[in-house]
Amino acid sequence: MGLIILQGFLILLIVSVILIYILGYGYLFNGISKTYLKGKLSANIDDGKFFTSNLISTGSPKLWEEAAEYNKTDLPKNIVDDLIHSNTASFLVIKNGKLVHEQYWNGYNQLSKTNSFSMAKAVTVMLLGKALEEGKIKNIDEKFSEYFDEFKQKEFGKDLTLRNLAQMESGLNWNEDYKNPFLPNAKAYYGRSLKTATFSRKFKHNPGEQFEYQSGSTQLLGFAVKRAVGQSLASYLSEKFWIPLGMEQNAEWSTDESGMEKTYCCIHSNSRDFAKLGQLFLDNGKVGDQQILNLDFINQMRTPTEKSKEIYGMGFWINNDNPIKHYYFLGLQGQYIIMIPEHNMVIVRTGSYNNLPKTDRGRPDQVKFLVNETVKLFQ
Repeated sequence: MGLIILQGFLILLIVSVILIYILGYGYLFNGISKTYLKGKLSANIDDGKFFTSNLISTGSPKLWEEAAEYNKTDLPKNIVDDLIHSNTASFLVIKNGKLVHEQYWNGYNQLSKTNSFSMAKAVTVMLLGKALEEGKIKNIDEKFSEYFDEFKQKEFGKDLTLRNLAQMESGLNWNEDYKNPFLPNAKAYYGRSLKTATFSRKFKHNPGEQFEYQSGSTQLLGFAVKRAVGQSLASYLSEKFWIPLGMEQNAEWSTDESGMEKTYCCIHSNSRDFAKLGQLFLDNGKVGDQQILNLDFINQMRTPTEKSKEIYGMGFWINNDNPIKHYYFLGLQGQYIIMIPEHNMVIVRTGSYNNLPKTDRGRPDQVKFLVNETVKLFQ
């Protein structure tokens, strides 16, 4: 009797596994192997080693210059409590182009590489800007279907532009849910093919009609930019930004099995190098005397759109409501590169804040807190 029950259980298990693959959910097993079987409950800042990746190489590393007051000011209790409570890995402050504060927790250090998560969305938009500057893309209002003919057959798809994708106004039917394993984000993150995960999605309304933050939109943008530049996006990022910025370390960009970068996320780098991305925007796209990103395009990135109700530009979240205006790269679990032009300051915070509160119209409360308190401390 026991043998019959065991055989029945095994048959049921085999049928269930087959059914999961038939229904397109085979990526769930990959997700389980990279989370629960590693002692994690979800994607995490240290999971880069579990995925294939493309190298973002640096050339001649240039270390940050330390200010005279480097690490001479202790963080006040309210900032420390907030950072510890939110499971922070790193907290860096750059002022006037020099490192004034650098602190790490939980075993992380200045060489630790962590997952950018969605901060990579702004990097993807930067690559779009560079491709436009070099004439590899003729116009930001080019149709996505000029790169991928199959979108001419999709309802609303033929009208989709690169600008729509950069501004999160694609009209794509994509639920930006990070917890439900059956929704598109999980399939893109753990699946074998980003093209399958994104090109299979339909549209729910006409592009350009409304703002909706979606990882799928940036992934589509990445496909177009890659086709336009004719090389891996990691190598393009290396040539146009990583090497000119003098990044301290090589980085890695997670890919699917075909080698396509996850352009909505997953650049694995250290906090000092993330800070250099922020400094580039404070310097209006210049490194020394070299203009490595067009200022007009930068201004488009950091200008909030009307349809986003003034909170998002192209790749950047923006807060001009706060007395201290700022804009920032934002990633899941609280990855931030914050630019504060009025005070010539960059703040970087990385870590694992799984319950990140976002009550400020989709913008994390912690960003505003860190901006206001850090500026007071380092005026």
